[in-house]
This record gives sequence, C-alpha cells and structure tokens, in this order.
Amino acid sequence: MELEKTLRMNRLFSFYRPLLTKKQQEYMQLYYGDDYSLGEIADAFSVSRQAVYDNIKRSETILTDYEKKLHLVSDFEKKQKAVEDLTDYVKEHYNEDSQLLDYIQAVSLESMREE
Repeated sequence: MELEKTLRMNRLFSFYRPLLTKKQQEYMQLYYGDDYSLGEIADAFSVSRQAVYDNIKRSETILTDYEKKLHLVSDFEKKQKAVEDLTDYVKEHYNEDSQLLDYIQAVSLESMREE
C-alpha cells in the first residue's frame, strides 16, 4: 500500500509539479522522491514535523484534485498502454518492418516525457 501510494504521488508530482508552490515542491521531492523522513525535512527547514506533515498532506490533496479535474496522468497511462499494445502487435505480426517500429517509437509518449 505505501509503495503504491509513493508511486502514485511521484507520478502525480511529475505531471503537476509546476502548479505547487516552491516549498510544496521541495517537501514533496524530499519526502516522496528522496525518501526523507518528516523529521529530516523539518530539521532541514527549521520547522516542526507537524508543519511538514500538514504541507505534504495539503500537497497530496492538491495533486489528487488536479488529477480529478484534468486527468493528465490517467490519459497518459491509457495512451502509453495503447502504444505498448501496438508495439507488441507490430513485433508479433510485422517484426521485419523496422520503419514501422521507428514510427511507433517516434510517437511513444514515454519518450516524449523524458525529453
């Protein structure tokens, strides 16, 4: 459960990061990205653990609300799954067609996100 939540928050964070404040971004990056504890973050920013906890919980809510309204992550995942299915189909039925595989790679959403 915790791992699933961490993966979900990291995915949401990767899409909606610019919509958070600088402090929210820092706390979320340290907590979910770098696996810092609440105490470590609190020490680094000279605030209480409760302040860090509140900020992270508020940020989680904000990210979840953005996704409910905008669906960027779910749309991305659906499209990426379709590209993966298409790649598998092409490899199975048209394995010799390297041009077709190049076209699929060119439209792959994952490769575009990494740029």
